[in-house]
Amino acid sequence: MDRLIRKFRLLLLAWFHRSVSVPGPKSFVTLFSYKDIKRATDSFHRIIYKNSHGAAYKARFGDGEVALVKEVEALNQEKDVFYREVQLLGRLHHRHLLALRGFTTGHKRLLVFDNIENGSLKEHLNDPQKTPLNWKTRLQIAVGVAAALEYLFLFSNPPIYHVSISSSSIMLDENFTAKLSDVGLLSSIESYVKIPHTSCSEDCKSQECSNIVFQLGVLILELVSGQSSDKGGFDLVQWIQESCFDSCIHNMIDPDLGSNYDSRELKRLLSVARLCIRTRDKPTFSVPQIFRYLQKKIDIPCH
Repeated sequence: MDRLIRKFRLLLLAWFHRSVSVPGPKSFVTLFSYKDIKRATDSFHRIIYKNSHGAAYKARFGDGEVALVKEVEALNQEKDVFYREVQLLGRLHHRHLLALRGFTTGHKRLLVFDNIENGSLKEHLNDPQKTPLNWKTRLQIAVGVAAALEYLFLFSNPPIYHVSISSSSIMLDENFTAKLSDVGLLSSIESYVKIPHTSCSEDCKSQECSNIVFQLGVLILELVSGQSSDKGGFDLVQWIQESCFDSCIHNMIDPDLGSNYDSRELKRLLSVARLCIRTRDKPTFSVPQIFRYLQKKIDIPCH
């Protein structure tokens, strides 16, 4: 009976995710000209972020459309494997994921993703010339990122564990909807196909999941404080682990918010962040659990 209930719940969640995803999934991706991509990225000088998997660039095409272009570092990868990766990424379909529009090969292997009209979350948190994000938008970003992670782990086939979460890699569309951009299968496809599809179920406490849950916790701290975890300054993780944390919460609120936030929501959001941070050392909470805490903004159980 328990197995039947679990199966029914997964089917129901799958229907829910289809209902909140952007309508009309693309059945193919476009092969872009390498010269066009080079021109749109100003010869690859418009860098949005860099990490161990390559760089991401802002591309502005002749029609004015703005897109994100990502390098694929594995140039020694077989072409047919790369094309299969492109095909799998093209099938991903969720409101909080950047949709793959196309790709190109040449001196670089590049993936072209959807419109990023409002740039990265990091820009809006750190750039004084950008309009500050209000409290509701920040909450929606946290919930949206968690929703995308649940989709990748539970409903993508194969499940995707190559995810990097930071304010640099969260893009915002024209409605300030959060879009995960650093998602992919950028290693051997076979290593992902071998992973059981249910490996990140509600009972999952694997290291892969716990590392990503930790990153989500750090992102929440960035949303609350307005500080980036990848720059010099206050150590966000150390702050939330300090014994005096509860008494100094309001000192760490992003000044751009002023007093325009809900104190109860703030405390619950930070409680979720603490759970995420603790999960790195002792895997305890899965992505679906964290998503439910964020979505419902319920009281966090004591542990």
